[in-house]
Amino acid sequence: MTQTRDLALTALAPAIWGSSYFVTTSLLPGESPFLVALLRALPAGILLLVLVRQLPPVALLAKIMALGALNFSVFWTLLFLSAYQLPGGVAATLGAVQPLFVVGLSGALLGTQIHSKAVAAAMLGMVGVALLVLGPDAHLNATGVLAGLGGALSMASGVVLSRKWQPDVPALTFTAWQLTAGGILLIPVAVIALPEWPSLSAHNLMGLGYMSLIGGALTYALWFRGIARIAPAQISLLGVFSPLTAVILGMAFANETFSIWQAIGAFVALFSVWLGGQAPRALPKSTAAQVPAE
Repeated sequence: MTQTRDLALTALAPAIWGSSYFVTTSLLPGESPFLVALLRALPAGILLLVLVRQLPPVALLAKIMALGALNFSVFWTLLFLSAYQLPGGVAATLGAVQPLFVVGLSGALLGTQIHSKAVAAAMLGMVGVALLVLGPDAHLNATGVLAGLGGALSMASGVVLSRKWQPDVPALTFTAWQLTAGGILLIPVAVIALPEWPSLSAHNLMGLGYMSLIGGALTYALWFRGIARIAPAQISLLGVFSPLTAVILGMAFANETFSIWQAIGAFVALFSVWLGGQAPRALPKSTAAQVPAE
């Protein structure tokens, strides 16, 4: 029951992230992915720091900055760049390769044995997402493809290293540290990439507020809580809920249809999550590398 509850709470994060493409393309300023990533990360991080009232110890600063870069600065920048360069279906399919990266990185960095079920589940998840979101108008753009693959690799590295470097603090505190670090790292990049910042409309502010507070602070607190309790290879498979949510939102608000191939894709994607749960528990929480907070 506890494992099921952990999976359900963690799955809420990618389910909410499924609205990111709609919000990004309809409400957010499109001048620079660096600016959007900065305005999403830093306000949420500062707000959470005020709530938790705890700064990271000096001994952890280098690791927190590295995690902030992988999970937020680099990942979000590449995510927004991919979203601006590619149709949503192509971008989502490229992002679905993340579980394969996680399986490989878990073996290299955590000493986790690579199981055939984990690999099969990761590949099925990618096939399911492709069937779910790819359309006949899909086209490739070299910049967008590289950004999509780079973003998947960045987040996969962040998932594995978040498990490896998990400090003895609540998930909300760990989220606050990483969000703030990611936002700080984006400041000089955004300033250089966009010397003159655009004026933000009410729609822009509404979109940024949603992406920062709901799509950032809340969802990543759930995500890092799950990383501390669930094997990385299994948690990464929950990402299929993101494109599934996006398709459902398209049906609800954009009068999009749901084809038989999309139905098959949804089934395959959900089956991949189940199959990933059948793989042997590779790394119990008690054996994960822990970093003291003091």
